[in-house]
Amino acid sequence: MRTKRSDRIHLLFLVTRGDSIGGAQIHVRDMAKALTRDGFRVTVLTGTAGDMTEQLDQDGISWFLIPNLVRPIKPWQDIKAIIATAQTIRRLKPDLVSTHTAKSGMVGRLAAFLAGVPSIFTAHGWQFADGIPAGQAKAVLFIEKLVAPLCRRVITVSRYDYELALRKKAVSANKMVTIHNGLPWREPPASETAALRSGDIGEGQRVRLLMVARFQEQKDHAALLEALAGIRSFDQNLEWSLELVGDGPGMSAEQARARELYIADRVEFSGQQLDVPERMDRADIYLLISNWEGFPRSIIEAMRAGLPVIASDVGGCNESVRDGQTGFLVDKGDIPVLQERIQSLIVNTALRVQFGEAGRRLYEEQFTFQNMYKKTVELYRQVVNK
Repeated sequence: MRTKRSDRIHLLFLVTRGDSIGGAQIHVRDMAKALTRDGFRVTVLTGTAGDMTEQLDQDGISWFLIPNLVRPIKPWQDIKAIIATAQTIRRLKPDLVSTHTAKSGMVGRLAAFLAGVPSIFTAHGWQFADGIPAGQAKAVLFIEKLVAPLCRRVITVSRYDYELALRKKAVSANKMVTIHNGLPWREPPASETAALRSGDIGEGQRVRLLMVARFQEQKDHAALLEALAGIRSFDQNLEWSLELVGDGPGMSAEQARARELYIADRVEFSGQQLDVPERMDRADIYLLISNWEGFPRSIIEAMRAGLPVIASDVGGCNESVRDGQTGFLVDKGDIPVLQERIQSLIVNTALRVQFGEAGRRLYEEQFTFQNMYKKTVELYRQVVNK
């Protein structure tokens, strides 16, 4: 896959935020690092500096700020961002512009078209998916129908997103391709961690639950806390604890909810953290309770760590979680079933281990970074050579 230095393809990535580490930022960071290693030229454009850009600096990857590139729809600022991006593209002269997240997908494709450079868009979950507020969904769908013809290809990270775009007539079938997210190889947890999970060490310790998600309307922390309150009411002596990793505007409300439900002593709000893999190594069960999703990277991360997963059956979650094999899928908002599924894994150590081992095997077979990388680079070459 290595490229001759004399024939280097120059790829320009555009992602809205560089001050956080979410799924799109991790994807861009990991792709940029691997592409640079394999001889490609890589540049990243973003609207803000922070955690992601610091990591790009550590890997020696060039990046530039685009003034006025912000997440909310703000027409005057968006026009300025399009102009600034187009000017930067003309100056840098990349062979291909790869855009990520809804706003950068709109700005980047318009700017690349104006600059005469081919572009692709990776949809990390459509912002017109089921569950998204109607007004927001209609606006994003309208914009997508306008800008989709301007790019060469659209990558969806789940089959659900592919079919959703077809159903909404947002993108034509011949322009789309599904490439599931993949994560870099990481060895299974150490034997000491495996022993703790299997119950061979430290009997009587609390079963450690973990959820990694921003506190915003997409995620349903409230349903999770309600389910856990029900478990505590059912059995006061059942030992468990929950760690919630992530920040966001809804955190204080969920902290208050935990107090109101009398489970605050069992719930830790850790804020945004950069050592999520290590925290997963220390956990016993992973949860992702949501109102809508694309194809969550955190589920793959949990499978890589050998964790059983309980997730809401929304978006592409059922393309990674095998219900009854690697974990459980629960209908959105079904708190009684969620409570029952969590409780069943808390009390059944053998089932936790069985699901976790099956999830790890599925990660190794289908969801490694190298698998995703190979397919994505092949698509890059097709677009550039065409």
